Amino acid sequence: MSLLEKLGQDPQRSMQRFLSGLGLFVIGVCLIFIGMYHSYIWQIIGLVFLACGSLFAIHGYIGMFANRLYHIVNRTKD
Repeated sequence: MSLLEKLGQDPQRSMQRFLSGLGLFVIGVCLIFIGMYHSYIWQIIGLVFLACGSLFAIHGYIGMFANRLYHIVNRTKD
């Protein structure tokens, strides 16, 4: 199984990961803004959410991109 095939084998799950990562990213941004007016601990928690959300979103986007690229490469081979 090629790397593209393995990464892009489930595009719906990749889209779900991307959207959940995007949601975590937005929550992190909101927590950082809350931390500007309240305790700095909210900013630290926001940075953790921001980092986790970014990683999930990147992982999901790579899966979606790999699926599309795999189908483009296989279509041109036929």
